[in-house]
Amino acid sequence: MNKRLFFIVPLLVFMVMAGYFAVGLTKDPRKLQNMLTGQPVPEFTLAGLQGRDDTGFKSADLIGDVTLVNVFGSWCVACRVEHPFLMALKQKNLVPIHAIDWREDDRSAGPLWLKKHGDPYTLAGDDPKSKAAISFGVTGAPETFLVDKKGIVRFKHIGPINQQLWQTTLKPLIALLRKESSS
Repeated sequence: MNKRLFFIVPLLVFMVMAGYFAVGLTKDPRKLQNMLTGQPVPEFTLAGLQGRDDTGFKSADLIGDVTLVNVFGSWCVACRVEHPFLMALKQKNLVPIHAIDWREDDRSAGPLWLKKHGDPYTLAGDDPKSKAAISFGVTGAPETFLVDKKGIVRFKHIGPINQQLWQTTLKPLIALLRKESSS
């Protein structure tokens, strides 16, 4: 009997683990639950990026208007994919976009990248030690948060924003949030 257990127990453990991992592989990582949704933005104060006129970016700046908070880095390949769409949003003046420049080893890298590719941000803060990103629960860049006029996080998107996400999710949510706050 002991010889059977010696072979059966490892097999059962393997089957349970294989089942667990198989289920995990079917999940979309961009649909991770965000613990901040429905909660006020975390308290943060970030210094401004070098060469910008603004004084930085802080949680209090997210009160009074429906806004997007975009976490980016000059080192981030997906941020380069997303950037032309953010520039188009800025050009159409559809929603204020604020930035958290995340994990730049060289504090001039983010500002130089924005100078080269264009700057779609109304306010931008430097987060070299990831304090604000951690408080937002950021797992990678780019990530974007939709914040209502009261400073409540209403939606989080992991990955680049594109036209489809804008049309099907962000634009309708922004319109709804603006309508709710004007009632």
